[in-house]
Amino acid sequence: QVRLLESGGGSVQAGGSLRLSCVAGGYTFTQACMPWIRRVPGKKSELVGVIYTGGGSPWYLDSVKDRFTISLDSAANTHFLDINSLEPDDTATYYCAARPQTVPECERSPGGYNFWGPGTQVIVSS
Repeated sequence: QVRLLESGGGSVQAGGSLRLSCVAGGYTFTQACMPWIRRVPGKKSELVGVIYTGGGSPWYLDSVKDRFTISLDSAANTHFLDINSLEPDDTATYYCAARPQTVPECERSPGGYNFWGPGTQVIVSS
């Protein structure tokens, strides 16, 4: 069974930075699309970026691409979301997810992913 566990959330002031981590385990697939998705109560979930573990550049939502960076440490089965210049609108619970696949074209909708971590909360104060 695929296990995903996020960490690194917290309370920060606007303008600060955070690094979120997602450790993956319990799976046998070799390649997957692994997105970061954020949720705010009462709002639609938003996939902010996704990386394919088999290579290629990550994709980002236009509204965050200048501040968000996804990277991968394959040896540690861990991927990261670095968020710079945090804004109050970044306040959300951030989830990592996974979808095993052999092609690098990754789904850009949260509904396309069947394995999710429990989430880590980010609170940005102004």
